[in-house]
Amino acid sequence: MWPENVGIRAIEVLFPSQYVDQTELEQFDGASAGKYTIGLGQTKMGFCSDREDVNSLCLTVVTRLLERHQIKPQEIGRLEVGTETIVDKSKSVKSVLMQLFADSGNTDIEGIDTTNACYGGTAALFNSINWIESSSWDGRYALAVCADIAVYAKGAARPTGGAGAIAMLVGTNAPLVFERGLRATHMEHAYDFYKPDLSSEYPVVDGKLSIQCYLSALDTCYQLYRKKFAKKYPNATEVGLDNFDALLFHTPFCKLVQKSVARAVFNDFLLCSAEKRALKYPGLERFNDATLASTYFDRDVEKTFMTQFAHVFEAKTRKSLLLATEVGNMYTPSVYSGLVSLLVNNAPEQLVGKRIGVFSYGSGLAASMYSILVTKDDKVFQQFVAKLDYVLPLLNAREKVAPEVFSQLMEVREKNNHAAPYTPSGSVSALFPGTYYLKEVDDKHRRTYERTLTITNGVH
Repeated sequence: MWPENVGIRAIEVLFPSQYVDQTELEQFDGASAGKYTIGLGQTKMGFCSDREDVNSLCLTVVTRLLERHQIKPQEIGRLEVGTETIVDKSKSVKSVLMQLFADSGNTDIEGIDTTNACYGGTAALFNSINWIESSSWDGRYALAVCADIAVYAKGAARPTGGAGAIAMLVGTNAPLVFERGLRATHMEHAYDFYKPDLSSEYPVVDGKLSIQCYLSALDTCYQLYRKKFAKKYPNATEVGLDNFDALLFHTPFCKLVQKSVARAVFNDFLLCSAEKRALKYPGLERFNDATLASTYFDRDVEKTFMTQFAHVFEAKTRKSLLLATEVGNMYTPSVYSGLVSLLVNNAPEQLVGKRIGVFSYGSGLAASMYSILVTKDDKVFQQFVAKLDYVLPLLNAREKVAPEVFSQLMEVREKNNHAAPYTPSGSVSALFPGTYYLKEVDDKHRRTYERTLTITNGVH
């Protein structure tokens, strides 16, 4: 017997307490008006000073999840971290998180770090689900953690940065159930985005190739998902986007997600029988002989499907882009910030019993598409979503920082990356209550962390 309804029992999101306004950043960078806001679809970008690193983000998000949901440290049997923000080539972020379990005496926790660009969090999540469905499972929860700080050198790529962390508690009888047998994966070798210089936080990016890799991986995963769906549900009247009530994407920048929804419709169009196509897609006959491979940069295909099927994006995807628009690209947590956005942007009753499609992508490249079924139990789901009532107030409580100051803080990060000994200079008071921060790095590169005061009922 399989364990019943394995999926996400709880989810916690973390984003930086400071942000830069993208309109102001356009002006500061001397970019044309609307380049970042309209062209990329971004409004604000969260960022971390040198007081935060990937370890501190993970310490904070895991602690908050355990506290908010009153989970005892002894109840965790697996913990895996997906990240591409490497502060040590050998010591895992997961091993740093074991500090949180020391007092409980629980050292029996499987899992380490998983790395492949923005896909690591999905791998950590899949491994968590696989563990619970395996003979290794001992009845305890798994924790899948995704965290990254996405920073770019000055220039055109900088506004596509961001930062954040997500922790997901995985167990049985979950409000968000992973649909068994409906995972479609595509992996291949590509140099679209990579980080070969271990002394720098900055990636090497081939922008055009990166978009082509993303869209081609989407094509392959989506078509494979469709085949698996048709096999699992042979009596389904329709196989395609109509099967999803919501559709989430890894979001390097929001405009790419709009293009991706149109791309998925284009796949449905190409796979449609000739007689159905005329009824379902009137006026698009000129694309009947188009192919996927020849249309990655075909503006006519892109614009036509984006315009004609804008309602699909509005209905299934727009609400999932709240955090991506407000915070930027979190890398591994990106697609899961989309899940949180969907949950806080809808009344719970709108999502009960619905199917959510998820497309996760990591450069280099690795990609998967899968689906989540929301529980039909209205009360259980309402309790689950109610635990996210902190997200919108926290977004509104952030501090806006001038582009000049942001640029200076990025220079400090760049200059002191891997410095030792080192005492960070970033403001601790600017951090949200209950945030772990980097206190110092000693001459042996050993990092120590402290936590800002938490607020309980308005009292420190």
